Amino acid sequence: MTRRAEPDPGLARRVADVVAAIPPGRVLSYRDVAELAECRSARLVGTLMARNPTGEDLPWWRVVTVQGTLTDHLQAEARDRYREEGTPLREDDRHLVRVDMGRALWTPGSPGA
Repeated sequence: MTRRAEPDPGLARRVADVVAAIPPGRVLSYRDVAELAECRSARLVGTLMARNPTGEDLPWWRVVTVQGTLTDHLQAEARDRYREEGTPLREDDRHLVRVDMGRALWTPGSPGA
């Protein structure tokens, strides 16, 4: 039986710090979080967020795919949170909710960040 390697606690901490810093109404893609946290892949960011090894209550809805979407089972709750925060959304026939990445993407260090 093969055991999965436990994620590096330093990496988990960096990912959590990046996600916690995303302001309300703004988002980052998994790829952006990976780059900022010096993580080797966007998929690993998703795995770390799902496992939540830091145990923190992170704003998971602020991390989306590069297309501005989330997994189907998360979309309804995310939509409510986006509306509360005023996150710019786009109409989309295929998804319950899609973030307007052109308007909602956060750039760390930018005005209003």
